[in-house]
Amino acid sequence: MNLCTLIERNAAFAPDKPAIRFDGRTLSYAAFNQRIEYVARALQSELGVEKGDRVAILSQNCPDYLALLYACARLGAILVPLNWRLAVGEQLFILSDAGAKVLVLEHVFAALLPALKEQLPDTLVVGLDFAPSSGSKWDRLLERGCGDGRNPGADLPCPLLLVYTSGTTGRPKGAVLRQEALLWNGVMSQHMHDLSSADHVLTVLPLFHVGGLNIQTTPALHHGATVTIHSRFTPEATLAAFERDRPTLVVLVPATMQALTNHPRWPTTDLSSLKAICTGSAMVPQHLIERFAVRGVPVLQVYGSTETCPIAVYTKLGGDLARSGSTGLQGLCCEATIIDEAGNALQPGTPGEIAVRGPSVFCEYWGNQQATREAFHNDWYRTGDIGHRDADGYFSVLDRKKNLIISGGENIYVAEIERVLIEHPDVYECAVIGRPDQRWGEVPIAFVVRRPGARIEADALTAHVQSQLARFKTPREIIFTEELPRTALGKVQHFMLKELGTRSSRQEHRT
Repeated sequence: MNLCTLIERNAAFAPDKPAIRFDGRTLSYAAFNQRIEYVARALQSELGVEKGDRVAILSQNCPDYLALLYACARLGAILVPLNWRLAVGEQLFILSDAGAKVLVLEHVFAALLPALKEQLPDTLVVGLDFAPSSGSKWDRLLERGCGDGRNPGADLPCPLLLVYTSGTTGRPKGAVLRQEALLWNGVMSQHMHDLSSADHVLTVLPLFHVGGLNIQTTPALHHGATVTIHSRFTPEATLAAFERDRPTLVVLVPATMQALTNHPRWPTTDLSSLKAICTGSAMVPQHLIERFAVRGVPVLQVYGSTETCPIAVYTKLGGDLARSGSTGLQGLCCEATIIDEAGNALQPGTPGEIAVRGPSVFCEYWGNQQATREAFHNDWYRTGDIGHRDADGYFSVLDRKKNLIISGGENIYVAEIERVLIEHPDVYECAVIGRPDQRWGEVPIAFVVRRPGARIEADALTAHVQSQLARFKTPREIIFTEELPRTALGKVQHFMLKELGTRSSRQEHRT
């Protein structure tokens, strides 16, 4: 048995049940199962994909994104979802680090191709909606596929997802999630949402994130529910879908919650089909929760990370949602606790590092044994987030040990930005912090000390960062300073920079 078996069984039980709706079209479970088979056959017979091979995809949300996921499960291959918000250089690093055999590419992202051909010429390219000059077109490839598209060795312990998360060392790390991780994650989603085949999930977050992929989307398909997919989030399309498509569940991050509730149509949009929304990715402002609550829509919170697939701690539909600031209880199929630096469990109410273990937790960082060892204490995954647990077991997240900035639902590690800044010849030293932002939740702010005699200005430094990193990682403000505040041991005092960043209105460079 592998994860694709769940789709096959749902197709047998309810072949005509709508599985996926997209852009006015509907795929029944029987049709979706057949599409998965065609994709698996083509990968196997035409591209030579075998168990353990990595297949990358760079695309907006679409049904074949999910068909490719389950085809990889059927073959025992590993899907590498690429974040289309990253710069070309970042995407090339991931493709190289993962050793991707195949890249499935949407035409809107074809700007990657010249650099890919130069740096990774052996990567096979398949154009999802176009015919690349060197490669295959998706539909034609599927027509040529033969065989049964199966691998007898593909089972639940096989790795299925290789999802890259920005690393604290300045380079992204690939978290490896087994098929069984998605299975147990789906059980917890079912418990959290009271999910059944009668539900209808609206997916508007990108499928390259485990949040968009695994909080509701794959669990819904495992339980025989219907999923409506949007290629990407817009408030207009989402509000229209609430009325037209009548979904029962949706996952939103604080930035998309704010975009919806600030839209002129928000007060008049019919939300009566929604039994709940789910949110996470950051500490959720109470005023956003209240905007949905006053419209009669409960807000469920989930805590987790790429490494936890992501569901680890959550509030449950029908459970206690009145604990302000709490992200809920440890999940049904995993354990969560609070530990000190030595890995010892702490008493309720005592702040410490949140740690998680269970079958839904990742098994390793791809090709990085040292980072894998550092991430675990015994079999507990150390999340790097600081929180506490009350006497009833409810968790609250207090801070981010790893200096993580979450901006509009995107994870940004300051080390990535600092690495690029310090590479500029005019930069002597730098430090990056997150500053609260009404629209995005947080935005990165950079403090820069110029080298003696250098006259680099914010515009040029911003252009330097944008040449190597995604736009959302570019510092919203660059503040030039004579020195960085440090402790007696020479460590940068980030809390002082946060105070300065909040107050500063000079030398600002907005992008």
